[in-house]
Amino acid sequence: MLEAADVTRMPRPRIAPPSWLVVALACAGQFLVVLDVSVVNVALPSMRTDLGLSEQGLQWVVNAYAIAFAGFMLLGGRAGDLYGRKRMFLVGLALFTAASLGGGLAQEGWQLLAARAAQGLGAAVLAPSTLTIVTSAVPEGAARARAIATWTAVGAGGGAAGGFVGGALVDVLSWRWVLLINVPVGAVVLLGSLLWLVESRARDGRRLDLPGALLVTAGLATTAYGISQTEAEGWTAAATLVPLLAGLALIGCFLAVEARTAAPLMPLGLLGKRAVASANVAMFLCGSAMFCMWFFMTLYVQNVLGYSPLDAGLALVPSSLAVVVGSKLAPRLMRRAGPRAVAVLGTLVAIAGFVRQSTMTADGAYLTTIMIPGILMMLGAGLAATPLAALATAGAAPGEAGLVSGLVNTSRTMGGSLGLAVMSTIAAARTAGRGSPQALTEGYALVFRVGTGVLVGGVVLMLLWLPRNSSAEPGAHLSAE
Repeated sequence: MLEAADVTRMPRPRIAPPSWLVVALACAGQFLVVLDVSVVNVALPSMRTDLGLSEQGLQWVVNAYAIAFAGFMLLGGRAGDLYGRKRMFLVGLALFTAASLGGGLAQEGWQLLAARAAQGLGAAVLAPSTLTIVTSAVPEGAARARAIATWTAVGAGGGAAGGFVGGALVDVLSWRWVLLINVPVGAVVLLGSLLWLVESRARDGRRLDLPGALLVTAGLATTAYGISQTEAEGWTAAATLVPLLAGLALIGCFLAVEARTAAPLMPLGLLGKRAVASANVAMFLCGSAMFCMWFFMTLYVQNVLGYSPLDAGLALVPSSLAVVVGSKLAPRLMRRAGPRAVAVLGTLVAIAGFVRQSTMTADGAYLTTIMIPGILMMLGAGLAATPLAALATAGAAPGEAGLVSGLVNTSRTMGGSLGLAVMSTIAAARTAGRGSPQALTEGYALVFRVGTGVLVGGVVLMLLWLPRNSSAEPGAHLSAE
């Protein structure tokens, strides 16, 4: 009996959760983060009416989230490495969920803007841990490639679903539910993550590089602010140039500090790795064109073809499905042709869609001016994003996993923000204040022609710079310690 009592007092070994559950929880967090980049777009007119926001205030409903998200991403990635990926995932998700509740209940414009900035901060802490958790939960090899593809598809699907989800919630309920819907979903994911995620971190004894963290965060946030000013002020205005130059100067100071500190936030040698540097630059270029696709397609179907917000979301459902198909198909092709070939193939498919969309007319038919080019663009995006993410993370040591994941997300987010600002300026210059369907169509078509050129440049970069063959499996070096 004594022996039996001793046995019963022995701690039971913790059973590792199934990898699919861990991947599902991490991907759910990523979905919420990416969804909120675009979900508020169709709700902006209702927000303006209800809260009395000015035109500039309305712009900051989107920018407050994007700037906080991009500015704190690297800090969130390194914090995950040092203090625990699960811990940072939980902290970021809790902040994101609480901020969503505050935004949904906002009674004044400033309250909504503060909540959106807090959402962006939570997303920046949460997002880098999602990819690291995924790659840590799945064994090296084909299974890990499929897991990365799932993460990519969910992220792309979140951006794609934003217009549809936002339109449905605004039409059926109110603009507040665009934010409030995050609360029950976030609470469920938070509980599941608390119970089933396993902690991992870099046990190297280093502390957070606070000077580097402050400089890079201030630099990225200031640069993002300058980018956000271009649509309203133009590229030559002081309101644009001053923050852009200040942001670049702060980033230069960050690089100088990182070169001298003993425990840098971002080891500069990481940028010397061909796979990491080339894949992130390619991610930046592709993101600058792909992110604009959803924005301008939504404007086209609503402002030119007269679709309602909900109908516009439904019209882009085939494109949303195509990006998921492309992301899931990519790992199979990568095993046969290699990551570089699949990234190039995906970008060429997207170029075909951009070329077709650049010929849009003011009386275009759904099949030929929305569905077919939309499917091509997003199928290509899904095919290209998975190998680029795999190459960007394959060369990272375990202690740098969160940092590299943050860098991938930063490249994509900053590419999208810069691309949208540039393309909006191009469209506005072509339209020249004219609001007729024909004038708007000319501006949107020019955007897709410029996007075609950006993607062609991306293909050239991939062919010249991406590693021809990667001996490492996607994410092979990303593992928990």
